Amino acid sequence: MHESSNLAVIASMRIEPHAVFGTVPMSINLPGPSFRPLYDQIKILLTQSLIAGEWKPGESIPSEMELAARFQVSQGTVRKAIDALAAENILIRRQGKGTFVATHTEPKHQYRFLHIIPDKGEKVHPTTDFIDVKRGKASSEVAAALDLKIGAPVTAIRRVLVFAGSPIIFDEIVLSSALFPNLTLEKIRESRGSIYSFLETGYGLRMIRAEERLYAVAADETAAGQLAVTAGTPLLCVDRIAFTYGDKPVEWRRGLCLTQGYSYYNELA
Repeated sequence: MHESSNLAVIASMRIEPHAVFGTVPMSINLPGPSFRPLYDQIKILLTQSLIAGEWKPGESIPSEMELAARFQVSQGTVRKAIDALAAENILIRRQGKGTFVATHTEPKHQYRFLHIIPDKGEKVHPTTDFIDVKRGKASSEVAAALDLKIGAPVTAIRRVLVFAGSPIIFDEIVLSSALFPNLTLEKIRESRGSIYSFLETGYGLRMIRAEERLYAVAADETAAGQLAVTAGTPLLCVDRIAFTYGDKPVEWRRGLCLTQGYSYYNELA
């Protein structure tokens, strides 16, 4: 079968578990060929395999040749699909070793979403002081952000990020208790990694992208106490929603940041 004819076949077929994914329990419907180029359809199929857990974070995926045979397309089409996923930091190419699923356990990816850096000197990774983990109910703001019902069970983590010995960020992180059951302060402290690496290794959910909103606030008594400043001190508030595969929101976070000597830095391309 030629690749050009595969476009219509892949686009119109309903993918059954045994047809492409072996025993992986999944199926998807793809749009018609007039809407998506073939490499984008292959990208969707690869993403569905990641969602289904066929390849875990840190594991290698099959070679381009194997994937081309699996999907009955050219290696060039597979390569383009993998390049697109690599550009989104979902996959990582390693010269001479193959292509791997990105993981937050790798040092250079643990703080990929952290944009607070010193105004002078090199970027430093913070240490973390966890304050507490509490159970509660989703507010209207959290429910809207995480696609939950108002009042759904949630787990809130509070912590302070310390840069060069100074408390700079006071974080409140809210997660669905249904997705992250039995989450305790002890478990988080024992993980000794970033919060995202802990959620990935402990619960199998990897954050692949995030949306943030920034605005200025005055420190309330709680934030002032945690950041060792007076109430009313200007802070940068960073609200974040983090997503896993399939654009599913799984984390709402509010970070209150001191900006004396530190800035929010984002490189645009």
